[in-house]
Formats: sequence, C-alpha cells, structure tokens
Amino acid sequence: MPMTTRRRFILGSLGATSALVLGWSALPVRQRLSTARPLPVSGSEAALNGWVKIDADSTVTVMLAKSEMGQGVSTSLAMVLADELDADWAKLRTETSPIDKIYNNLATVVDGLPFHPDSTSTLKRVAGWLTAKSMREIGVMMTGGSSSLKDLWLPMREAGASARAMLVAAAAAEWGVPAAEVRVKAGVLSHASGKTAPMGHFAAAAAALPLPAAVTLKTPAQFTLIGHAQSRKDNAAKLDGSARFGIDALPPGLLYASVVMCPELGGGLAGFDAAQALAMPGVKKVIALGTAAGLTAGVAAIAEQPWQAMQAVKAVLPQWSPGPAAAWSSADVFKRLRDELDHEDGFAYYSEGDAAAALKGAARTLKAEYQAPYLAHAAMEPINCTVLLKDGAGTVWASTQVPGIARSAAAHALGIDAERVSVNVGFLGGGFGRRLDVDFIAQAAEIARAMEGRPVQTIWSREQDFTHDFYRPACVSRFEAGLDAQGRLTAWHNVSAGQAIVPKAVSRAFGLPMAGPDKTTSEGAFDQPYEWPAARIAHRIVDLPIPIGFWRSVGHSHQAFFKESFVDEVAQATGQDPLAFRLALLKNHPRHQAVLRRAADKAGWGTPVAPAPDGAKVARGLALHQSFGSIVAEVAEVSVGPDRTIRVHRVVCAVDCGTVVNPDGVRQQLESAVIFGLSAALHGEITLDKGRVQQSNFHQQGAVRMADCPRIEVEILPSAEPPEGLGEPGLPPLAPAVANALARLTGQRLRALPLRMPAA
Repeated sequence: MPMTTRRRFILGSLGATSALVLGWSALPVRQRLSTARPLPVSGSEAALNGWVKIDADSTVTVMLAKSEMGQGVSTSLAMVLADELDADWAKLRTETSPIDKIYNNLATVVDGLPFHPDSTSTLKRVAGWLTAKSMREIGVMMTGGSSSLKDLWLPMREAGASARAMLVAAAAAEWGVPAAEVRVKAGVLSHASGKTAPMGHFAAAAAALPLPAAVTLKTPAQFTLIGHAQSRKDNAAKLDGSARFGIDALPPGLLYASVVMCPELGGGLAGFDAAQALAMPGVKKVIALGTAAGLTAGVAAIAEQPWQAMQAVKAVLPQWSPGPAAAWSSADVFKRLRDELDHEDGFAYYSEGDAAAALKGAARTLKAEYQAPYLAHAAMEPINCTVLLKDGAGTVWASTQVPGIARSAAAHALGIDAERVSVNVGFLGGGFGRRLDVDFIAQAAEIARAMEGRPVQTIWSREQDFTHDFYRPACVSRFEAGLDAQGRLTAWHNVSAGQAIVPKAVSRAFGLPMAGPDKTTSEGAFDQPYEWPAARIAHRIVDLPIPIGFWRSVGHSHQAFFKESFVDEVAQATGQDPLAFRLALLKNHPRHQAVLRRAADKAGWGTPVAPAPDGAKVARGLALHQSFGSIVAEVAEVSVGPDRTIRVHRVVCAVDCGTVVNPDGVRQQLESAVIFGLSAALHGEITLDKGRVQQSNFHQQGAVRMADCPRIEVEILPSAEPPEGLGEPGLPPLAPAVANALARLTGQRLRALPLRMPAA
C-alpha cells in the first residue's frame, strides 16, 4: 500500500468532492458585508451593513464578531472600521454581533492547512481558496488561532468604506453637490460651499441606499487611527466594575448549580445517594450529568444560593465507574510515546533533499530527546454558564469563543431547535483555547432543563476545572543533526509523538469523525524559516484516552521549545555563536534576520551581562520562532538562585507582525504571552495517577507572581504586510530562550518542561 503523503491526502480529499466544487470553485468568496437578517436596531439607529450602525446623535456602533478576552480585539477591530469610515473615535462603541455566516472565521481554518509558510504552490492556493469559500458557508464564528485581525482586516475596512460612501451619497443628494466634493473627517461631512453636518444627520437616508458595488480603501499614508496608539474601549468598564463577564449574568429568579465529576478522566456514574444533600437548606434538586461534548460523568446540586449548591454537592454520595483513562499514569503516557518513536517514523510534514543519506554521510551526528507535559488552561474566570429554558425557548449567558457551536450544544441539551436559542456573550475572563470547547455549556443546559422556567448558573470549582480540562497534549520529540568536517549543518531529522487535537475537537463539537494529518501536531517544527540543507520533520499521532484541547499557541507551545533548544545545542557543539548560527540558516529570509538582529541588539547580545541583585551570575539565551504569521525573537537574561530556583530578570522581545493597528495592543499582547509562557515554562505541569489528575489548584501548579516577573521590553518592526496574529506568537520563544540561557550559564541542558534545575 503506498505511503500517504500530504499532497495525496489533500488531492484525494478535493477529488472526493469534485462534483460539488466544479464551477462553484471558480466563484469568489461570497460577500461578508450583509447579514441574512437585518441587524437589530433601537431608537434612531440605522444599520448601514452587517458591521456598523449609526445613531441620529452620530454614535457609531461597531458590531463585534470576536470575543473580547483581554486581547483588545474590541479596540483594534473598531479602529480598522472607524479609520475607513472616518468616524469620531470618541463617539464609537461596540456591540456583540448576532450569529450569522458573514461572521464565520475563514483565516483560522485556511491557516490550519498543512502547508509550509514559504510554499507558493498551486495546490496551496487552490486548497486555501476552496477552504475559505467553504468556511464562509459552513464554518463557525470563532475567536482563536490569533486570527481576529487577520480574518477581519479586509471585511472591516470594506464595511467602513462602504458606510462612508453611502453617507457621502446621502449628503451629496441632500446638498445637491457631486459626491466627489463631499469630505468626511472625524464624523463630520462637509463641502467647500460651507455646508456641514455630522454623520448621524445622514444615517437614515444612507441606510436606505444599496451597498456600493465597489469601494476604494485607504492607503497606509491616509490612515488616521491605524498605527496610532489608542486607549482600549473596554478599559473604563473594567476599571469601574460595570464590565459584564459570563459569570456576571444575573437574570431574575436565578438558581445556582455546583458540580462534581468522576475523578478518573472519562469515568462514569454508577449511582448516587442524594438524601443528605436534598435535606440541606435551599437545595432544589440533585441530578446525574451525562457525557455530552467530551464531559466526564458527574452529579449536580441545584440551590437558591451558590454556597448552598457548593455544600450540597459535597454531601452527595456518588458511586463512580472507571473509564479508559484509569489504566494510565504519566509514566505510562511517556513510555507509550517513546515506544511509538522507537517503531514508527511518523507522517512527514516537511522534507528537503535526502535527510537519511545526509545523516549517513555526515562526519559527525548529534542526537537529543525532549519532552513536554500535559498543561491546563487555568483561566481566571471560573468555568461557568447560565441557561434559561422557558416557553420552548432557551437563553444562554456564557463566556465562549464559539457562540454558534455553543448555541447548537445548548439546543441539543435542551431538546429544542438551535434557532430558538439566543446566546449572550460577555467579556471572557481568559480563554487561552479552553472556551473553544462547549462541554460546560452543554452541561449547564442539561442542568437548566431540569429546572424549566428558572435560569440556572452552573459554576465549576477551581478543582473541577483543573481536573476536568481539555489539556495541552504531552509530547516527546527526537532530533538528529548531521555535521560535516568543518562543523557545518548538513542534515536535520526530527520526529515527535503525541495526541492530535483537531480530530478530538471536531468530534466533540460536531460529532463527526476526522482523519488525515493534523497540522497542530507538528506546527512549530515543520513550518519554520530555517533553510535546512536536507531535512525530514514528522509526527506520529498516538491515540490516548486523555482529553486534549487547544492551549495558547497549540503545537507551537512545545515544538518551539524542542526546536530552538536543539538549534542551540548544535551551535554549541560546533563552537558557533547561537545568533550567527541562526542567521546563517536564514539567508533568504530577511524579515526573520531583521527580527533576530533587533532582539539581539536591544538585549546587548555579545556584551557582558550585569550580575543579579544578589551577585549571582547572569547569562543570555536566544530563540526565534514564527507562529500565526508573526515572527518573534526573544532574549532572556537568567540566573539561578541559591536554592536552585530559576530566575528570569529581563526579556527582550522583537516582533514583525505585519501592519500594526494599535501599537499599545501589540505590546500588551507580547507582555501577556511572555508572562503566560514563563508560568508554563517554570511551573506548568499536569500529571496523572491511574487516570486522576494530581494538580487541583494553583498551590500545585503555580504562576509567575509580580515579584518574580521579569522586565519585558518590546521592539516592533515596521511592516507594510497585512496584520498577522498576536495573541499567541510571543509565547513559543520564551521557554527555549530561558533554557538556552541556562545551558550557557550552567553547562547543563534541560530537555524537559517545566524547567527545573537538578539538585546541586
């Protein structure tokens, strides 16, 4: 049987649907400006398209189709539309959009195709085009993959420009002047004759006009908001306490539910005794919980107050039945991954030349094995969801990254049609990929169904969150490098083993099977800019009964640690400077070279490092990584304390993320990623004992505290390219930069996460 290659897999998939896509594939992606149903308006508001409404008082409302979870998307997307509209920034607000196909995320799925970023093949273009068209029709609204700006860069600009053109046409008609003579600035339309009026004056008339057939977008030189720092639109509400997160939903008559699930992942419920719980004050009901959307079976107690529910569920006496994970502990997982690498060569995501022959002919070879553990998301806002089932309709209040999937999951649990469910998305108190899953929403709907007529807010304890997450997969990666007699790299061979996220996530969300390669397993390994003389980079998918999901930067989060650490190992073994070694492998990648040099120069690479405040020696480490379209280089300055504690004093971060919309937002995102990444690098680890997660709260899996946070300096390189991702790219280079600094400092190479210095 012939080996399945990426090309054969994709061509075969396209061929299977050729009857459907023939002809249709030649058409452009359908418009992303007009919703299927008119936008809801109130008072004197007028909707000019599916992205913007203007009130008679000239208040501009931008429809936000992405979830705001601290990444500042409510500001950056509003800036993009407002710039093309020439709106008054002070009179602009945002509103969560309804669920509609024009808001479907196209960029994430297109970027998820298993192609190298440098590829310019026809196959890549065709696959991307067909995928974008498909996602416009059958995709989902989603905030993830650092894709918000990338996905909506053109739609938001076109929406703003279209609305502007309609306002200009309305003004020209009222004033009896040519449209070309009407000017717009900061929300005011004017004409050389002296006529002037605010946008709100023309909103109703403009909304009655058809959308323009074509619009001319601004050049970068014409931008007035884009590229200039703006205060975040969500700042005031978060400072004065008026911001509403999912957990802040307080509909009248609210009940509360607390849950406990089988401590063994995937385990079942054999029965329970609720007599003691039901006798407690305020308790309304105790119910069994199913396994929809990937849940572990459990029990819920419903009561008038949160504390009553929390105490009641502790009084329930459940009998658990073991699940498939009961046979697995952490040692078993890593043994299985290593066994797979001993016997399988994996699916090759990238090949260049004959790596096997180059290794065989090398004057010297180097080998290394790395590993990374499971990781929990541990977002600050506890897992929660509020649901009301009344009069055959459902209402959901939730912090979610996927409102459309959330609606479907709630509808299925409530036993009603999805069109009869409304979803209210508040601010998210952290997502990091956890809220791409809808298990907690399906569960909350199941609980609310038992209390029809009254809303129920289901809240997980932190212990239930830690022990019933969809974890970042554990992974083992092996490297072999070939060198010639002069110490030059001649071959690069890398195979990793771990679970695949996408098939599991698709199954949980849609109940559909999925086969074929999953890019997230090898991203960060195969899709990098280094110009290997000969290479083979592959991954072996291993099926294990441990629930896994998308975690901030996904495969990049650990593959960058593996790859950038081994790059340093090779440089060190050949006596080369790590910076010079990398630059030599990037001769045809000037943008990457520029980012690397900027970080190194800013950090003072090659100059002496001042000692730590206690006099301890400090060393620098370097890492470069590309993810979600952005190029990031980081330099970490690290020391080791008397108690063998790893201390990071300074991180310099340089980035090329394409066109910068809000410079302050870029800095905030990179600072956030560095801190989140450092917490994972030094503390993050989920371990298993016979299917039970051993970490239950932050006392067992710490995070970087303010006193330990390094000084973070961000350098933004200018670019004329379209915007790329920013929520995640700052995280992957952090762990290897720290590990590389430790190797220079101590002579010891740490090849496992989290980074821990061995006892002296």
